[in-house]
Amino acid sequence: MSETSTSTIPAAAASEAAEPPAGGGPANRRRWVALGVIASGTLMTILDGSIVTVAMPAIQRDLGFSAAGLSWVVNAYLLAFGSLLLLAGRLGDLFGRRRMFLAGTAVFTGASVLAGVAGSPAVLIAARFLQGVGSAAATAVALGILVTLFVEPRERARAIAVFSFTGAAGASLGQVLGGVLTDALSWHWIFFINLPIGLVALAVARSVLPVDRGLGRAAGADVLGALLVTAGLGLGLHTVVSVESRGWTSPATLGFGGLAVLLLAGFVARQATAATPLMPLRILRSRNVAGANLVQLLMVAACFAFQILVALYLQQVRGYGAAETGLAMLPAAVTIGAVSLGISARLNARYGERNVLLAGLVLLAALFGLLARLPVHADYVTDLLPVLLLTAGFGLALPALTGLGMSGARADDAGLASGLFNTTQQLGMAIGIAVLATLAAGRTGELLAGGASQPAALTGGFRLALVVAAGLLVAAFAVACTVLRQPARH
Repeated sequence: MSETSTSTIPAAAASEAAEPPAGGGPANRRRWVALGVIASGTLMTILDGSIVTVAMPAIQRDLGFSAAGLSWVVNAYLLAFGSLLLLAGRLGDLFGRRRMFLAGTAVFTGASVLAGVAGSPAVLIAARFLQGVGSAAATAVALGILVTLFVEPRERARAIAVFSFTGAAGASLGQVLGGVLTDALSWHWIFFINLPIGLVALAVARSVLPVDRGLGRAAGADVLGALLVTAGLGLGLHTVVSVESRGWTSPATLGFGGLAVLLLAGFVARQATAATPLMPLRILRSRNVAGANLVQLLMVAACFAFQILVALYLQQVRGYGAAETGLAMLPAAVTIGAVSLGISARLNARYGERNVLLAGLVLLAALFGLLARLPVHADYVTDLLPVLLLTAGFGLALPALTGLGMSGARADDAGLASGLFNTTQQLGMAIGIAVLATLAAGRTGELLAGGASQPAALTGGFRLALVVAAGLLVAAFAVACTVLRQPARH
């Protein structure tokens, strides 16, 4: 695979978002305001993905969800979001990334209001699906807008650090806000809070985001390819999120999983032969694009599970409440934010994104290794809090990985590269939870059958999942070492 530096962006394609002069002029300030809008909109959608988790018991009591039906409050969002990211990213390239961001933010904001007023399970699930559609449209093009706004390497590194903070710390902040809003007001407000944020983001975005006409329909309106990839990703995600209830070897899991693989294989074959492919396969010839997406899949599978597993440990073993759990996880969010916003850009500029990524993966592997040794009756201050500080590794790894993943994208493929990067992130989250939660539950059941107490059995299950997560990070380190290359700097 060949490596393409960001300096190879064609002048004609980059002209629609040409780099304004450095300094403190209005044009330069406009770019940073635009970054703030993109980051705020993305943070809103990321917060929504985790803010719901701590409100689930209250939602179940109020709306009368069954135990199986309750999972679709999360899964409906995940299916729409994960299956549409790649398509939305390419549509942004074709019809304008600004237009796609505005439309996605508007749909997400409206769907949030519908979710807040939902009086039945069916309405809430439908609203969550629409939230996923809007979130996919806005999130898929966010990085594409960013890399065309910030071309100079040092400024791009700073911009990516700000953007990465929204992903790295947003999930932990969502748990805090979800617990506080649910306890202080009601679960409805975890959705209503999106209304003022969304309206402000829309108003400011219309004035500061660069207008781009896109490449036009003739550049890649592959309807068959769009159907194949959307159906394949949607069915694949549905199979993964249903594993915990169906099992890995059930006929439904094997059948739907096999069909998803066939659909995605058909999509790849279609892209190799289509006159105007939805996803030109040249994008995967870049070592950094292909390698960064694989590293992210492994890293996110482990790190999203960290958020869920530690929260479950605190609630089910240590007896913490919703708000208390969110506050206990707050040091992780603060650490990630301080590192990603404070020093990651400078480290990337000095040592290179590849080296910073490797250092971050080492810290994360150490984090999971230490968490796997937590005792049943762990003391938060002495046993857990110091370990949470190793989440600094995520603050290092994600901005570096994002820079590497977008470094091989041409300007006319920036939305597609952004959508692809976000798609692998969602796949990593879904696969990580499915695999690690299943392992934890299986080990817990074995220990309970052997006579262990409930807290000891739960802790044993969490330990096994954390050890496997550490193994995923070791695999990510190996891929990063062998595949990724430091982009040339000019």
